[in-house]
Amino acid sequence: MNAARAIAVTGASRGIGAAIALELARRGFRVGCLSRKGEGIEQRALPPELASAFVNLACDVTDEASARRALAGFARAAGGLHGLVNNAGIHLDGPSDRLETAVFESVMKTNATAVFTTAREAYPHLIASGGGIIVNIGSFFDKVGVKRNVAYCAAKAAVGAITRCLAVEWASKGISVVDVAPGYIETDLNREALNQSVLKEYLARRIPTGAPGGPDAIARMVAAIFCEHIAFLTGETIYVDGAQGIAH
Repeated sequence: MNAARAIAVTGASRGIGAAIALELARRGFRVGCLSRKGEGIEQRALPPELASAFVNLACDVTDEASARRALAGFARAAGGLHGLVNNAGIHLDGPSDRLETAVFESVMKTNATAVFTTAREAYPHLIASGGGIIVNIGSFFDKVGVKRNVAYCAAKAAVGAITRCLAVEWASKGISVVDVAPGYIETDLNREALNQSVLKEYLARRIPTGAPGGPDAIARMVAAIFCEHIAFLTGETIYVDGAQGIAH
């Protein structure tokens, strides 16, 4: 176990977050699984050799005090904090002419504001460790117009802006900040919807690689960023979307 490299992952209980946490553990990192319940990865039996890699902590990313406690708790348990993956998020849609302000603000708070506040709370721990890496999970929706998704698209565009600003401001402190932006990714949370015939056929035509990706594609990209630790790579958005976002 590489106890010298400890990474906290928000929204780590299911979906992409769980895949990221597992991949980091497989590669020898100590992983803080931060989720609302604080019970670790759900619906998955962990191999005994990986179980000791995880520290499970309750964390509501929309509550700054909760995020502060969780990160401090993980840093104590792991002997420091060397990385953060801002993965927690929600997806609420609706027609823009009738979308309630409270819904818009809820999406922005979870998907954008919490990215900033959680990174801010991680900052002193990363400084204490001599620097580190923050990976924010964005979306290729940050650069396209999508009906009924004004809040989600706005929030993910904000993730890119937050990434750029923190990268520029914190580079001199040895902290890199990168935005990994997935396209359509099939998980246990959306599998039924993505396999409905109309949407499945549409995505088969629209995604150049022919189908949605799997959580492992995002997990491997995130893990590679931490494993390679390329200090000169910072502030960028890396799209992992099967080329859908650039297809004409």
